[in-house]
Amino acid sequence: MTARRVSLLFAIGIVVIALAVWVSSRSGGGASSVAGTLVLPGLESSLNEVTQVRITKAGGARTSLDRTATDWRVAQRGYPADSGKLRKLLLDLGSLKAVQRKTRIASNYPVLGVEDVTSPEATGARIDIAAPGKTWSLIVGHSAGSSGVYVRVVGSARSLLASPLILADADPKLWLDPTIVDIAQDRVSGIEEQPAKGPAFSVSRAKKTQANFAVRGVPRGRQLTGADAADTMDSALSNLTLTDVRKAAPPPRGTGLSRAVFNTFGGLEIDISGYEEAKHHYIDLSARATEKSADAEARQINARVQGWDYRIPGYRYGEIFQPLDALLKPLPQKKPPVARAHRAK
Repeated sequence: MTARRVSLLFAIGIVVIALAVWVSSRSGGGASSVAGTLVLPGLESSLNEVTQVRITKAGGARTSLDRTATDWRVAQRGYPADSGKLRKLLLDLGSLKAVQRKTRIASNYPVLGVEDVTSPEATGARIDIAAPGKTWSLIVGHSAGSSGVYVRVVGSARSLLASPLILADADPKLWLDPTIVDIAQDRVSGIEEQPAKGPAFSVSRAKKTQANFAVRGVPRGRQLTGADAADTMDSALSNLTLTDVRKAAPPPRGTGLSRAVFNTFGGLEIDISGYEEAKHHYIDLSARATEKSADAEARQINARVQGWDYRIPGYRYGEIFQPLDALLKPLPQKKPPVARAHRAK
C-alpha cells in the first residue's frame, strides 16, 4: 500500500470519526452538554409567585391547585390542599436538573412515558405551573430508579433523564390536607356512644392518671372483657385523617346514623355523626367549648371542619363508633337440645 493511499484512508477515518461525534451530539447520545442544567429555567426563582399548579393525565384525570389569599385549595373539592406535599413538588420542579439527553423521536416517547397526555394510552402526567406572565409545562414520565425520572418539556422534541424524582398525582383526593382533628389519647375524659345498631353506652375517667375507663350501660348479666376493655377508645381521634371530602349533605334516607361525643380534660367537646354509604364511611363533626380555656381551639376546629362530610377508612370509623359488644365477653353458647331415643313398640 502506497504512502498516499495510507494518508487518504487516515483522512477518511478522521472525517468519519468527526461525523460520528457530530451525529451523536445532535441525537443526544452525549450528556456533557446538558448534565446539570435546569429543566425549567426561571421557575426556581419564581416559586413565591406561582398561583396555580395543574396536573393532568390521560383519560381526564385532573387536579388543579389554586392559590388563595390565605392558603392553597384543591379546585375539584374546594378544600384546603396539603401545603407540605405541594411545597415539595414545587421545590423539586424548581431544582429539577437534566442528567442525560434521551430520544427526540416521538414514536419512542411511550417507552419513557413522555408522550402527550392527549393520547389515550399515555402513561405520564403533564404539570403546568402558572405565575403572572409565565407558565412552565412539563410531561413527567416513568421513574428511573429512586432518584431519577424521564421528562419532556411541552413543546420540545427532546426528552431527558432528570433528577430528583418527581411524583405527579392527578387524583384530587391525594392533594387534600389530610388532617381532620388530632386529639391526644391522654386528653380524653369520656365518650358517649350512640351506635346505629345496638345499645348506647358511655365510658369515662375522673383524671388522666386513672388506670381504666369506667363503662356505663353494661346490660344485666353481661361482663366486660376486662378492667381495661375500653382503654383503647381514647385513641379514636388521635391523628384522624381523611381519604376524601365532600360538601356536607343529609345522609341517604333510611341510613343508620351513629353518634359519638368525645369530652376532654380542659373543656373541649367533639360531636361526631357518621354513616355508611356504598361501602364508604362518612363522618361530620363539630366542636364546642364547655370551659373558657377551650374556646379558641373549638373555633379553630369548627372553622376547618364545618360544612364538610369526611370519608375515612373503615377501621377508623369502627374505632370512633365502637359497639358495646366489642367490650363484653361473648354470651355462652346455648347447648343444642338432646334428641330423645324412640322406644320400639
